[in-house]
Parts: sequence; C-alpha cells; structure tokens
Amino acid sequence: MSFRQTTIQYIKDIIRAKTISEVIYAELQEAHLRKLEAETAAEYANAAMQYNQERIQRLEKRLFIHKQDTKEFL
Repeated sequence: MSFRQTTIQYIKDIIRAKTISEVIYAELQEAHLRKLEAETAAEYANAAMQYNQERIQRLEKRLFIHKQDTKEFL
C-alpha cells in the first residue's frame, strides 16, 4: 500500500461508524484502566494511613516519655 492509500484508509476508519463490538471493547479497555488507577490510589492511601498510624504511635510514646521525665524534675 502506498502512503496515499494508507492515509485514505486511516481517514475512512476514523470517519466510519463504529460497530457495537468496537464500542464495547473500547469501553471495556477504559473500565480496566480506571480500575487499575483506582487500585493504585487505594494502595497509596493505605500506605499513607499506615505511615501516619506508625507516626502517631511513635509521637504518643515520645510524649508519654517526655511527660514522665518532666514529672521527675518537679
């Protein structure tokens, strides 16, 4: 196929009405992509929650120790 024929065929493919199967397939691909994006966001959110939970525990422990140390000096 020449460049001209390839270009004409490409334009025809873009302009023509899509079949039901093509529309469903495109929507299915989109759904898979959105699911993967949501899973990535959920993994990130879970990691952030775990990080902050550990941080809270660490800070509460330090605060408790600090309060105990200041009571000894009084």
